[in-house]
Amino acid sequence: MFTKEDNERLCRVGPGTPMGEVFRRFWIPFLLPEELPEADGAPLRVKVLGEELIAFRDSEGKLGLLDRYCPHRRVDLFFGRNEQCGLRCPYHGWKFDTSGKVVDMPAEPENTQMLEDTRIKSYPLIEWGGALWTYMGDPAHQPPTPPFMEWATLPASQRFVTKRLQRTNFAQGVEGGIDSSHVGILHSKLDPEKSHLPFRQRQVSPLATVPYLAMDTAPKFFVRNMPHGMTIGARRNASEDSYYWRITQFLLPFYTMIAPSVEGGVVMGHSWTPIDDYNCWVFTMTWNPDRPLLDSEMDNGAVHSPTKTDGSYEPLVDASSDFGIDREKQRLYSTTGIDGIGMQDTAVQESQGALADRSRENLSSGDAAIVRFRRQLLKLADELEETGEVKVAKAPELYKVRSAAIVLPHDVDFQVGAAQYLNVE
Repeated sequence: MFTKEDNERLCRVGPGTPMGEVFRRFWIPFLLPEELPEADGAPLRVKVLGEELIAFRDSEGKLGLLDRYCPHRRVDLFFGRNEQCGLRCPYHGWKFDTSGKVVDMPAEPENTQMLEDTRIKSYPLIEWGGALWTYMGDPAHQPPTPPFMEWATLPASQRFVTKRLQRTNFAQGVEGGIDSSHVGILHSKLDPEKSHLPFRQRQVSPLATVPYLAMDTAPKFFVRNMPHGMTIGARRNASEDSYYWRITQFLLPFYTMIAPSVEGGVVMGHSWTPIDDYNCWVFTMTWNPDRPLLDSEMDNGAVHSPTKTDGSYEPLVDASSDFGIDREKQRLYSTTGIDGIGMQDTAVQESQGALADRSRENLSSGDAAIVRFRRQLLKLADELEETGEVKVAKAPELYKVRSAAIVLPHDVDFQVGAAQYLNVE
């Protein structure tokens, strides 16, 4: 049974918490490059792992991430002046470079020792694979690079990365991402001509090219621990002598990969980046490992959910409008009456509350991957407490995997039969 204490340990991400300290050993994506578009541009308020920070790009284009509040009188550096390779507090003029060093104190004597002794907390900030990443942990344990996930190592023409706000704890997003049993139900479409029939008989495929999801709504799960996290095989009946396998990946500590709709199709994934205990950034990535993406390979809002254009990255529809639910559509055409796969996921995840009480759940056979995810993260916290290390964080090469969808004969192991798609060179 997953207790309230387990839930607290899994979901709390602030400084000093077991999971927060684990996450600080990894490079974390939290911004898009478009959010800091120009040198000496406006600084940006951000929050990561419960910490209030300020991000900026200096005169030479170098990225900085500092404590949001000036160490002198705690003025919000959002109001600072970004000038000549530093961010200057408007109150008394203290100026900080991207490393957190104080480079000017105009209200102090010119030879003040405070220039040498004073620093503001800072974290490294880099651009990698269409996102901005930070490392917030002990510098002695800083990984050499972010993880080598395929989308981040491809040319820009072969990937598409978006971001949106979700008002839940990160774990609710991860658990939705690795839960293949919901795909043929939550995201299903219904045949209005058969609306009087039982649910299993009136479904059509949520993806026109994948009839198996509608044909078999109760997949059998095979969850295998892997160095990067786990590989999850959801097996559905395809014919008398074959299975349809939907193979997804969970990558430590909060990444998921969606299986393509067809063999060799575009791959998709998410990062569920913790803002604090109750909110996360959902990064959605689409990529083609072999060539530039085509317009037809974009999902025009189905998974890359549209967001507001005011810089908040809030979705266009949210809980305040019940995610745009249309009861007539729900009665005749879909399980939810909500448009878009991404918004369907968000609606059910946010409906659990910002931080779900997992001690009140009744888990079933389709939840094997969720149980394993929780154990793996709690095990990372144990590892850090016992050894001072999080080994997987220092091994970016372990992340060279992808998801897959494939039909295989009954006697072929899914990892063997799909190896050409799952393994990244």
